Amino acid sequence: MSNHRIIARLDIKGPNLIKGVHLEGLRVIGDPQEYAQLYYEQGADELIYMDSVASLYGRNSLTDIVRHAATDIFVPLTVGGGIRSVSDAQELLRAGADKVAVNTAAVAEPQLINDIARIFGSQCMVLSIEAKSLGPNKWEVYTDNGRERTGLDVVEWAVRAAELGAGEILLTSIDQDGTGKGFDLELVKAVSSCVSVPVIASGGMGCPQDAVSVVEDGLADAVAIGWALHYKKTNFSEIRAAMLDAGLDVRHQ
Repeated sequence: MSNHRIIARLDIKGPNLIKGVHLEGLRVIGDPQEYAQLYYEQGADELIYMDSVASLYGRNSLTDIVRHAATDIFVPLTVGGGIRSVSDAQELLRAGADKVAVNTAAVAEPQLINDIARIFGSQCMVLSIEAKSLGPNKWEVYTDNGRERTGLDVVEWAVRAAELGAGEILLTSIDQDGTGKGFDLELVKAVSSCVSVPVIASGGMGCPQDAVSVVEDGLADAVAIGWALHYKKTNFSEIRAAMLDAGLDVRHQ
């Protein structure tokens, strides 16, 4: 079993690092480059950049940010937001991204998952799922940064995407996002137990124990953290220590 990864998630709007609650009410945190560099130096296993308004405006503004990051940051970079085609993915991978995360365009055109996986390798194709609870053990896929309902069942969509070639799933709970109240463990477990590809849990991390719980109880392969890092509720060494204390396999610093 590979190490459980501790990942910094940076939501970007234009030139700014931002953070919302339930993917809404976005507040400017600062310069994404400064935070990315800090998290890399603190020991992030990977970084995820998500352009939070790209789908809305039909564009991707992350190429320059990625190109800049790739010169100073030597952990895998996943980039998502506004990727609509193989050429969009290629542009970001050429700029220095290691993986691309696709949500809105994959829902509209599932074949895109297969195309990206076939051309660049499934390890480059991350399916981003924004999930909202409909009631006990039922979640719906949303697109456009949590704005648009799709009618798709999250677990069914995850299974289908993995079959189409997605090599990893970034699973964000809209309900928990930015709350610091912990991950949606049932959601993460429901998806993790139905797919054989790694699942990155995102949305709700508030303290180191949340990372332990989502790996132990939610069966997550990795945790993506935004709010708790940006607002200094915790840091990588505390999270890593808690996971090691729990007997979980993480990369030693």
